[in-house]
Amino acid sequence: MSKTLILFLSLCSLLVPAAQAAPAEAVEADYIVAVVGDGAITRNELRSRLEVALRQLQKQGTPLPPQDVLEKQMLERLIMEQVQFAYAKESGLRIDDAQLDQAIGRIAANNNMSLAQFRVALEKDGIGYGEFREEIRGEMIMARLREREVESRLAVSDSEIDNYLANQAASGGGDEYRLAHILLRAPESATPEQLLKLRQRGEQALAKARAGENFAELTAAFSDAPDALQGGDIGWRPLDRLPVLYAEAAAKLQAGGVSELLRSSAGFHIVKLVERRGGNQPASVQQTHARHILIRTNEVMSEADARHRLETVRERIVNGMDFAEQARIFSQDGSAAKGGDLGWLNPGDTVPDFERAMDALKPGELSQVIKSPFGMHLIQVVERRERDVSAERQRTVARQALRERKLDEAYQDWLRQLRDRTYVENRLEQQ
Repeated sequence: MSKTLILFLSLCSLLVPAAQAAPAEAVEADYIVAVVGDGAITRNELRSRLEVALRQLQKQGTPLPPQDVLEKQMLERLIMEQVQFAYAKESGLRIDDAQLDQAIGRIAANNNMSLAQFRVALEKDGIGYGEFREEIRGEMIMARLREREVESRLAVSDSEIDNYLANQAASGGGDEYRLAHILLRAPESATPEQLLKLRQRGEQALAKARAGENFAELTAAFSDAPDALQGGDIGWRPLDRLPVLYAEAAAKLQAGGVSELLRSSAGFHIVKLVERRGGNQPASVQQTHARHILIRTNEVMSEADARHRLETVRERIVNGMDFAEQARIFSQDGSAAKGGDLGWLNPGDTVPDFERAMDALKPGELSQVIKSPFGMHLIQVVERRERDVSAERQRTVARQALRERKLDEAYQDWLRQLRDRTYVENRLEQQ
């Protein structure tokens, strides 16, 4: 023991005699409730998230499921988040503070508040600003993973589009459906015993739903889907933009009706048709004429090096150098020979990161350096126009609908595979 520590302890013994020391308050010790890869989830983390979830459910007026049921469901959601964060770290995906600040600034602006006002509003709701920042960082990481690992890899063939257009008239017309769902996720290599147990749990949830119990409460208690605390609400979609399994079930239901227990590669599902309404097809669409400069990232060219190079190029363009000339020199895709010109683009023609950045620009405006699954980009919008829906546009709409239909199932499959190859020890299940 060091002399300094001995002296400190001696002084403490003089200042607070043992006989007069105030009794210490009992404090419940924190402990680990789950291990995920190299990380862990503690009881205090779980309790904190439960408190937020309970406030959210109470604000929505949703009847609360039993505490132990909600606790198990929340822990599984925390595990799925940690599985994704571990993979993001391993694969080099991160959200830096500058990107996070921009995102929070947009959230504040969307609520018609300054950042200072937004912080005060969070504190009134009992949410610490630092905690909120990390939650938003986590949501951004998961969204980027979804885009990179799932959305950017979805392919739709011309034959699928042909079949879609041929069958569109019989797909429910222009009606839109508002669905809510429950997902009971199955492990990728589930044993017959695990599947039987999961099916029994699904049948229990289905019986409660058909008995008229509050569906939002059931999703909070049973569903493994990310939207479980929002009542499992999928929102309004036409049938052709729903997963095939859900579309086939919804087409047979009346408003308020609940499907059978459905089986997919992701697990078991229950679908409720909340409402149905007539839909309208857009008469025209906004097209964007854009050009870009792309530098691909790889083992030789790091993300930081690519960003630095494009920032230098951007500075040259801002100072008067010709965009097309810089694209011919630096861009690393097929558009380089055309000065980076991508022609007229319809919504959905580019990956989500690129499209969001492009849509935020005014004609003539030059973007900051942005990242996509292909590398780092500079984007410039040349002009925009409205165009009537044509045969070509119908194919683009069909491609978007087919991608959206595939996306949910592909994402759930990817999550299931990711969880199965990550070491997870759920200690609540062992109690």
